[in-house]
Amino acid sequence: MKTFVPKKGDIKPAWWVVDAEGKILGRLATAVATLLRGKNKPTFAPFVDTGDFVVVINAAKVAVTGRKPAQKKYYSHSQYPGGLRTDVLEDVLAKNPEDVIKKAVWGMIPKNKLGRSVYKKLKVYRGPEHPHQAQNPREFRV
Repeated sequence: MKTFVPKKGDIKPAWWVVDAEGKILGRLATAVATLLRGKNKPTFAPFVDTGDFVVVINAAKVAVTGRKPAQKKYYSHSQYPGGLRTDVLEDVLAKNPEDVIKKAVWGMIPKNKLGRSVYKKLKVYRGPEHPHQAQNPREFRV
């Protein structure tokens, strides 16, 4: 028996639309990361990008449980002395909710060349409109 290795011609990426309204952030990010990597396909290989394109809509209406909106913090540093910046989740959700979903998904994919190419297939939008209707995306329910 031979091991199946997907070739470039075997990979046919699909387009999915995921509605984030009322969905819990971590569970949504897990489902999106699975679709991006292609782990839901029988042709999945961990060293080949067999994933699909994912469009997340209604990012501003994502749900976060517990006291996370007030307690969860995002850190970034400018690499200068005293350059640590801290943002609270509720402020980031109010200002730029797309970043919250992108950061949650980024934490669930590999941190290498393959992960970066997979991450580029993620499209996140604040409201229900998106410019990818021409690709005929199918709805994915989380």
